[in-house]
Amino acid sequence: MTTDRRTGLVLFTSCLAQFMVVLDVSVVNVALPAMRDALGFDAEGLAWVVNAYTLAFAGFLLLGGRAADLFGRRRVFLVGLALFGLASLVGGLANDPALLLAARAAQGLGGAVLSPASLVILQTTYAEGAARAKAFGWWSAMGGIGGAAGGLAGGLLVALLSWRWIFLVNVPVVVLTVLLTLAVVRETRADDRPGLDVAGAVLVTAGLVALVYGVVSLESEPWTSWRVLGGIGVAVVLLGAFLLVQRRSRHPLVPLDVFRIRSVSTANVVILLITSAMFSMWFFVSLHMQSVLGFDALAAGLAFLPQSASVVVGSQISSRLLPRFGARVMIVGGGTLTAAGFAWFAFLTPTTSWAAGILGPGIAVSLGMGIVFPAVTTAATSGVGPELSGLVSGLVTTSRQIGGAIGLSVLSTLAAAHTAALLAEGATAPVAQTAGTTRAFAVAAVVVAAAALVALLVPAPRTAGRRDPGVTRAPGPERGGRAAPAARP
Repeated sequence: MTTDRRTGLVLFTSCLAQFMVVLDVSVVNVALPAMRDALGFDAEGLAWVVNAYTLAFAGFLLLGGRAADLFGRRRVFLVGLALFGLASLVGGLANDPALLLAARAAQGLGGAVLSPASLVILQTTYAEGAARAKAFGWWSAMGGIGGAAGGLAGGLLVALLSWRWIFLVNVPVVVLTVLLTLAVVRETRADDRPGLDVAGAVLVTAGLVALVYGVVSLESEPWTSWRVLGGIGVAVVLLGAFLLVQRRSRHPLVPLDVFRIRSVSTANVVILLITSAMFSMWFFVSLHMQSVLGFDALAAGLAFLPQSASVVVGSQISSRLLPRFGARVMIVGGGTLTAAGFAWFAFLTPTTSWAAGILGPGIAVSLGMGIVFPAVTTAATSGVGPELSGLVSGLVTTSRQIGGAIGLSVLSTLAAAHTAALLAEGATAPVAQTAGTTRAFAVAAVVVAAAALVALLVPAPRTAGRRDPGVTRAPGPERGGRAAPAARP
């Protein structure tokens, strides 16, 4: 097999895994009523079909990324595939709510291993430059496409087969991905493997789970509820303890010096802000099309196709222009376009048609995000060597997931409060709901504009690849490659 063919198949394998992981965040939404009727879920239990996946996914991302560095990228990727596939099979065959929720949590854990491992496999397969930028472009596009395609895929599977197939369809995809991985992905890991920081792993995982639990509780609880404040309070304590442990550990899970690399720290802030708005777009636009415009689930899914295509176009534009203009220019430009699209969405009215009020701003937002994500992923991973690539990939995916969870919960809470206030004043349901949606979009526009400003701190192209002062040479070469910079312990 030629090198070009092998690397192309590695790219396909990584993108397939990333698409599957992101798709399963949203594909269940249109199937929730069918699950409720089949298994007898109450309203709160039904919400946890979504939240169980989110909690496990967000909580274990850092651990999954670091495990890839320590135990081998291909090995960890295969473990994640096996767990995700088995959990999907159990979920599709589940006959009671508790078993389905356990399967969703196990899916999230598998996704937390798969997502950073798939990114670091690309990073260690492609040399830094145009080829890696193109690979990151396709990988990033899979995230956008997976989010947009969830409604359509879920609608088709429920309409043509049953709700169980939103889980069972993953099984043959996992089998194919495993076979491709065994055939084309080479094992890489650092020769200097100090072992896993167990205390740090427990603290950061529990802290992230508590944070996401507190934030997602906003969707059903007031700001002052014990679930919201308790979850966030516990998260602050646990994550604070995690930072103390990392400063004292001889072999930390997250060497804090990695945040002294400006490209890493800045890119993660940008990702956190951008995804807090991005995840909300799919939610609010889908809700508006179905509740105000009267679309059914399948029609709403089809209406997202132009946005899915725009993500792909934007990612290809970004990957082609990155080597010439650098990550900073692409992030600022794409972020500005995304903010403009959200501002355009804020003018939506209950009588605005899909073509007049959703198509244009949806394309602007999706195109901008397609431009941003390959560039911000490149910026986040360009300042570190291969021995920390799994960790940095875990940071990137953690920022994406935490940003999405926080953004969706906060913006949906703001929208719901404004909608409730207008209903109390006598407004009609379509008017009140649209006003809540447009308020959320206006806030999202401000958040994305702030992300574009933060992106001005991303190092210019001439310094982005230079070793940061807080990074030193690793004691030994990585297996299968040359020595590379590592964060100081």
